[in-house]
Amino acid sequence: MLINEFSDNLSKYKLPEEYDETYKNYTADLDFIKAHLGENKSAIIELACGTGRLAIPLAKKGHTVYGVDIDQGMLDFARKKALSEDVDIHLSVQDCTQLNLPITSNFIYMTGNSFQHFLTNESQDALFISVKKHLNPGGEFLFDTRNPILHELAKDEIYEETIEKNGETFHVVNKENYDPLTQILHCTSTYTSTQNEYIDSINLRYTYPLEMKRLLEQHGFELVHIYGSWTKAAFGANSISMVIHAKLKEV
Repeated sequence: MLINEFSDNLSKYKLPEEYDETYKNYTADLDFIKAHLGENKSAIIELACGTGRLAIPLAKKGHTVYGVDIDQGMLDFARKKALSEDVDIHLSVQDCTQLNLPITSNFIYMTGNSFQHFLTNESQDALFISVKKHLNPGGEFLFDTRNPILHELAKDEIYEETIEKNGETFHVVNKENYDPLTQILHCTSTYTSTQNEYIDSINLRYTYPLEMKRLLEQHGFELVHIYGSWTKAAFGANSISMVIHAKLKEV
């Protein structure tokens, strides 16, 4: 699997401190996972673990957490956080389509809509193959992705905002354009201040519910449930999210 599919799509994550500050108070996915795991303390695997927003509190609860991410800067920040909080986590820089961990687990999870970074059919397939190799029979794979709402994706969007960064005021122009043939949303943000100007971008693949069900079945998983949010809202056509709870079939 070509790592360039991911490495050229990471500019939104170049400032780990800023990313961590933005999302540090979001806990819906963490609350879901804590409740789901309960007192089971067997080793678990987090894909695209970023700055350790979930891995660190789960390790504090006594879980043995193996976290992987493709971005070295994000993991360096996670290590620094874990050290400051006296938490032990097994962290490694890895491509999720080519996982090479020393364990198999009963539970693998991936949040933050990271599934949308797998832009091609080939990389989606490679992800499931890689996950399957690290799951025990009957093991669970829990992840989320944005639900494609066509009337929203069909129109190009441009919106502007003003933000503060490191003591500078930036005018930000955000542009979003969806390609229905590739199912990829192209997002670009241009930041302008009196002193600086820079651009970052991200491409996000949308997957449809029946497409997801076929993917799971193709790779030996059964769909246990699909939720419309991490708070277990019912899934419907206008749900913002698909939270997928899948289980590896036992042979």
